[in-house]
Amino acid sequence: MDLELPPIGLGTMGIDEPETIASAIEMGYRHLDTAQIYENEAVVGEGISRADVPREELTVATKVWADSLAPADVRESTEASLDRLGLDAVDLLYVHRPIEAYDPETTLPAFDSLREDGLIERIGMSNFTTTQLGEAREILDAPIAAHQVERHPFYREDDLLEYAREDGHTLVAYAPLAQGNVFDDPILGEIAAERGVSEAQVSLAWLAGTAGVVSIPKASSEEHLKANLAAAEIELTSEERARIDGVEGEGKLFE
Repeated sequence: MDLELPPIGLGTMGIDEPETIASAIEMGYRHLDTAQIYENEAVVGEGISRADVPREELTVATKVWADSLAPADVRESTEASLDRLGLDAVDLLYVHRPIEAYDPETTLPAFDSLREDGLIERIGMSNFTTTQLGEAREILDAPIAAHQVERHPFYREDDLLEYAREDGHTLVAYAPLAQGNVFDDPILGEIAAERGVSEAQVSLAWLAGTAGVVSIPKASSEEHLKANLAAAEIELTSEERARIDGVEGEGKLFE
């Protein structure tokens, strides 16, 4: 697998304080995920500049939004993202959603061109189907490095995980805490109580223990940032994992 990501990264949607980013980096976060539509790339960039950690130790990812996926817009918007981030290049650039201006035959070569010119290191997809991933793989010169999708105990598309493993790319789970719904689930609650940890940590540990999957929970407080990072050290038993696999809940949260 070309891209090695830590089991727990930082989702930054809604974070508007650079110091939160800087603190997370100095705490040990090495994978930072943002997007044009989050409107906080400048915040993330400022946080990176404040942190006393070498740039080469970080994996910085952003995403091109659906209205900027025409070829000229891909380059222009990516250059604007780099300017806001204060970086010469990002490690990973995603197609955020294959909708609106997305045309695989023209959008994807524009991503290849950015990679060839050194503005991005790797290319990712987000919210794709297996059919769309297959089409992208045929068109791209570069490999697909990551696919970012909603994944948590209440929603999992295992066909996407199977595809990721076959293709050799990482599945990046967003909304890994199901927007807080993990705190209301009795099974997660039981395991958390038995372990002396939180339901959030149980969910993150469940994801971290799935081969080929990493997650990007969002947190702002020092307490939650530390707790999320520590979840990677929790090794669930096969019995605990089976209990979580049987959880039913709200299902998909983001369309």
